[in-house]
Amino acid sequence: MENYVIESSKVIPHWLPGGDIFWYQLKLPGSGHDSVLVNALKATRQGGFAEDTLGQEVERLMGRWIDLKSLTEGDMEWNNPLDNANLKGRFLNTEVASPYAASEVSIQFLNRCSSPVTIEWIDHSCEPVWRGVIEVGKIGHFTTWNGHIWRIHVKEDPNLKVLYAAPKEEDKDAIVIDDNLLRGEDGARKSKNDTGFPLISIRNGTVWSTYEDGDEQILANNDSETELYDEERIYISPDRQFAVIWQYTPEHDHKMHLVESSPTEQLQPKVKSIHYLKAGHQVRVDRPRLFDLSQRKEIPTDDALFRNPYALTNVGWNKSGEEYRFIFNERGHQHLRVIGISVHGRVRVLVEESTKTFIDYSTKLNRHLISDTEEIIWASERDGWNHLYLYDLRQGVLKNQVTTGNWLVKAVSRVDEKTRQIWFSGCGMVKGQDPYYAQLARINFDGSGLTILTDGNGTHSWKWSPDYRYLIDTWSRVNCPPEVVLRDGNTGAKILTLQESQLARLADSQWNAPEIFSTPGRDGVTMIHGIIIRPANFDANNKYPILEEIYAGPQGYYTPKAFSNYSWYRGWADRGYVVVKLDGMGTNWRSKAFHDVCYKNIHDAGFPDRIKWIREAAATRPWMDLERVGIMGTSAGGQSAGAALIHHGDFYKAAAADSGCHDNRMDKIWWNEQWMGWPVDKSYEDASNVFNAEKLQGNLMLIVGDLDDNVDPSSTFQFANALNKAGKIYEMLLIPGGKHGCGHGQYGQMRQADFFQRHLQKKQQFSCI
Repeated sequence: MENYVIESSKVIPHWLPGGDIFWYQLKLPGSGHDSVLVNALKATRQGGFAEDTLGQEVERLMGRWIDLKSLTEGDMEWNNPLDNANLKGRFLNTEVASPYAASEVSIQFLNRCSSPVTIEWIDHSCEPVWRGVIEVGKIGHFTTWNGHIWRIHVKEDPNLKVLYAAPKEEDKDAIVIDDNLLRGEDGARKSKNDTGFPLISIRNGTVWSTYEDGDEQILANNDSETELYDEERIYISPDRQFAVIWQYTPEHDHKMHLVESSPTEQLQPKVKSIHYLKAGHQVRVDRPRLFDLSQRKEIPTDDALFRNPYALTNVGWNKSGEEYRFIFNERGHQHLRVIGISVHGRVRVLVEESTKTFIDYSTKLNRHLISDTEEIIWASERDGWNHLYLYDLRQGVLKNQVTTGNWLVKAVSRVDEKTRQIWFSGCGMVKGQDPYYAQLARINFDGSGLTILTDGNGTHSWKWSPDYRYLIDTWSRVNCPPEVVLRDGNTGAKILTLQESQLARLADSQWNAPEIFSTPGRDGVTMIHGIIIRPANFDANNKYPILEEIYAGPQGYYTPKAFSNYSWYRGWADRGYVVVKLDGMGTNWRSKAFHDVCYKNIHDAGFPDRIKWIREAAATRPWMDLERVGIMGTSAGGQSAGAALIHHGDFYKAAAADSGCHDNRMDKIWWNEQWMGWPVDKSYEDASNVFNAEKLQGNLMLIVGDLDDNVDPSSTFQFANALNKAGKIYEMLLIPGGKHGCGHGQYGQMRQADFFQRHLQKKQQFSCI
């Protein structure tokens, strides 16, 4: 019943020309299908179509027969006036309006030109819609509809362009855009430089400028092996009078060595070495340098505002070519700046972020550049919540805060530069609802006109019609199957229900729903949200051991919010446990203060909130046994599972730690320096399971694979070594050939089931899954 409800609630629309009518297919029990035809303009929904009857109805609506060879997404052929027999995309000679299309596809363009290219979508009125800029050597990824038209042109010269019609099916290969393609159909490269401007190249570390008359000159000579020029980071001004070229010092060449103990193709073990930077290692250091191409010389610039970078991100030249811009992320992630370098060599700050903890660059660096008005929409947590701000880049000043309130912007979905409106995914926008539930909202650039377009007490996902006039809104909760509603794309007003929630049918089938539970955390105020999953044969008269599945990585939140069968959690519950999942302080997508708990404090993992939550849930649920609490986790969750017995061994009695990073100095640089800071200090030692191994209480199972290239397997071995020296008893499972998360394989799951059965259910007999 559960699988039927989930599958038959999915609405994948196939829009017909005109943009008011679409059809979708429902999966019925067994192998049956039902096709539904929707007229958004008339607010009608007709179901029960078989393949032939749907084709007849479509012929009546469209005035011509459509061959419906398949009812799966991506197979409809009536919407593309181009060569529909060709499943690949194609280049066009003439610019035409994008047709109304049947299915979404993803495309990617690889820029092999000598300068950045601008990407524009040609809308249904044959008007270009700016979608981004792809720098030299980079790939741009876009979501579109089959047959939609895209214009790719040199950023500073729209006449050098090519037109591309998206394919009917996703093409995983990147579409290569090079100078030959942009200069004409014959693709012939001219034998000499007749662009009227110099061409920049890097040969053997030396920067060369080649001029119209064939003359070549060295712009910068470099004999150093540590100060190199990057041939993929050459940014030429729109008038081609200036160029910024990035010089860099390479990152530390640090290898992680893995020993494959049991290779399949030979008897003897093999050694595999991979490049792997860890916290504290030397990163690549970039330094943009400015050149005057007409004067054939470098213009000196001061790097005081962007020394000690963790990374720089190109923004590009402004439209007038007066200033080059980039983002500076300082090592330690406490300062973030948008920096401008004028053609005169002046360096200034345009946007600046500063914090005493960390700037969440890895999940919240959300920006949208508006080239024509030299503005940028910028995400920041400066007021305690992740919100949008509008900056004037000409003056380098804040114009206004766009969104505000005790809720946050999770992602920007769409920006209309003409109407100056933003569509975004927001969390915590509806008072009284779970603050993690996502809503779609719209707001004007000046902060006025905030409108929530979705409705329903649950988390939302949505699909737009090709012209954005209509919105298909799907919402659900873990204890409520999806409801799907067609809405007006501008106002959010409900047009009609496409699929009703089938909660009543599940209730009639005695469905064992996950239970949502919330209670204040350690501060007595901030609500902590989680779920409880009981066994299928649950008996309220019994007492069940509690098993928590933990992942507390600060990059996200992890308690499920949308409806699903959650078979993995249920599988563990059906072995005789009450399974709990929750997000404590230190995880993401709440307030800045909520998130900051993790700073230099990874071992906290929200445990004060978790333990309080479990105790308060059990206070009104006598079938939850607080004397038998276990915990399991993978990766960062493996680190937390180990920490549970080190710092809270009086509460947790057994822990299975799979592929854990047990010392943050042993793990990947970006993740650990983002949350633990730089330089590496005593906080890394304090958070280390290895350093604190002597504090271990309870029953621990360590799981590791010898081919884990995500978290160094030595992290687990060093933890084991420290436990040995401390005289601690524990179990260890080494899986030959195992990669990251190998404990989730069949054998790993079997061994964990046996481990928890022995230590939480007090059953000695080995149990297989």
